[in-house]
Amino acid sequence: MKIKRVFKKYYNKAASRIYKFVTLKVIYPLAYNFYKRKPIDDKKVLLIEVRSLTLTDSYAVLDRELKARGDLKISYQYLGETVVGVFGCLKRGLACIMELATAKAAFVTDACQITSCVSLREETRLIQIWHACGAFKKFGFSTALLKFGDSEKRMLKYPYYKNISYITVSSPEIIWAYEEAMNSKMFGSKVVPTGVSRTDLFYEDNFVNGAKERIYKVFPNARDKKVILYAPTFRGKVRSARTGRVDIERFYQQFSDEYVLITKHHPYVKNPPLIDEEYSDFAKDLSKICDIEDLLCVADICISDYSSLVFEYSLFERPLIFFAYDIESYNDWRGFYYDYDELTPGPVFTTDEEIIDYIKNIDKSFDRQRIIDFKNKFMSSCDGKSTSRIIDLALGEQDQAVKEIN
Repeated sequence: MKIKRVFKKYYNKAASRIYKFVTLKVIYPLAYNFYKRKPIDDKKVLLIEVRSLTLTDSYAVLDRELKARGDLKISYQYLGETVVGVFGCLKRGLACIMELATAKAAFVTDACQITSCVSLREETRLIQIWHACGAFKKFGFSTALLKFGDSEKRMLKYPYYKNISYITVSSPEIIWAYEEAMNSKMFGSKVVPTGVSRTDLFYEDNFVNGAKERIYKVFPNARDKKVILYAPTFRGKVRSARTGRVDIERFYQQFSDEYVLITKHHPYVKNPPLIDEEYSDFAKDLSKICDIEDLLCVADICISDYSSLVFEYSLFERPLIFFAYDIESYNDWRGFYYDYDELTPGPVFTTDEEIIDYIKNIDKSFDRQRIIDFKNKFMSSCDGKSTSRIIDLALGEQDQAVKEIN
């Protein structure tokens, strides 16, 4: 049986390598060259979802604003790389290649090998509107020497960030980090501080007020209480992601009269911890029910760890708490772009007791100026007008877009 398992393991690994080579080096490039014989359609714009089969929140404002322009043909490409099987991926990949070959512009929010494996036409602009704000935990080429990452050799052989015209970020401060992560100088991409599209929502009163009502609808107890949001990032590899934890029983004992606790786990986490029924009036997991944007709007306090959502939450200038009980192992695994203790604009704790004590005294302990300074450093380009600048870049209205950025 052991020999059989070992054989199966190496067979699957060999089959995966063959599939990757055949699709990325042969099938997709050939298909792209065939379809690009047709002229560019100046009205065609692609929104490419690498992992999801639905449009994620990173595209919400962009999709709305593209539709508002009226005369654009928007093509939605759902690759579903971690959802569908081999043949499903191939079918969806070829459909994406066909549309990409004649598109004026295309957007991606994640690492994408399909857009990187072809010789992209000069007329097509590929815009990377990365799904995270700021620069917190490392990714891409920055992880080449870490446990989380792949080797630089393999990342160059099968690139994820090639052909990108512009990489949009939340502040001039972090341009260097994205240049490193996406190897932009080698690939000829330009990192531009347009701001992040989805943060435009936080400047819309209708959205913020509507977000509160959407949360109250699924968790009525939150309406008359203050809200503590616990939103940890994932640990480990994507396919076997684990999550963080807080002691819900102790939080209940200390805060149930004044607060409710909402948990939001990373989408990669397939089986988040269950909340006991006895605490259901106090705590609720809304991971699969509510968008993180809605939860950030309603949260009075946010507890996280190494998640980039803290950058977005800083726009509200509310208390941030960092629960870094596994900081040493996480740093070895993934690494950070800035020194963790210097970056974090709120207290860093390793125990539930410390968090509880801080929240009890939050009126005296909270330093709003630290949050404001953090926001001004890492989110300075997010002013509610980011999406308009990004679309101008994508559609070739570059002079106006660059003028606004500068």
